[in-house]
Amino acid sequence: MARKSAEASMNVSDDTIVIKKYANRRLYNTASSSYITLEDLAKMVRENVDFAVFDAKSGEDITHSILTQIIMDEEANGGQMLPVSFLRQLISMYGNSMQSMMPSYLDAAMTNFRENQSKIREAFGKGMQNNPITAIHETNMAMMRVAAETFIPGVGGKGGAKKSSPPPAETSSDEIAALREQMAAMQKKLDELGK
Repeated sequence: MARKSAEASMNVSDDTIVIKKYANRRLYNTASSSYITLEDLAKMVRENVDFAVFDAKSGEDITHSILTQIIMDEEANGGQMLPVSFLRQLISMYGNSMQSMMPSYLDAAMTNFRENQSKIREAFGKGMQNNPITAIHETNMAMMRVAAETFIPGVGGKGGAKKSSPPPAETSSDEIAALREQMAAMQKKLDELGK
């Protein structure tokens, strides 16, 4: 009963595990009544276990900070996944007028990636020539270029001469056109919100 009232005051659903962070930096899992580590939280994320982390004293939701700390620890321990150029572009978005759009954009990009993970694994298994991974890669890169140019005008032209690449498949062109239409629609909505 105490767990229910604590969860209700912290605005979490019944299936969300409440983690409390104490002043001594220890994390307490209220579901298992045990202390856990950041590595345990990382494992819970990989297992798709829903949790929320709250400061034990103030009750403030600090889930975002804890997840960011997990990413920093993973990056520092040799599991580098985020390229420096991506980090630079991400940092440059802070304070930008498009900052509010970035979370939903990044979330959509990650969802798209996760949905295509099986195709990516299959492509790597068969080799890289003439595979769906090429189309997915071209689509993702085009989406990132369009987004970068939309968010930070002039970014697309910084690389000097364009690299020559084989002409994309017709389906890739259609996908790129659809992505451009989506980006234009998003820009229109943002412009309307800014008025």
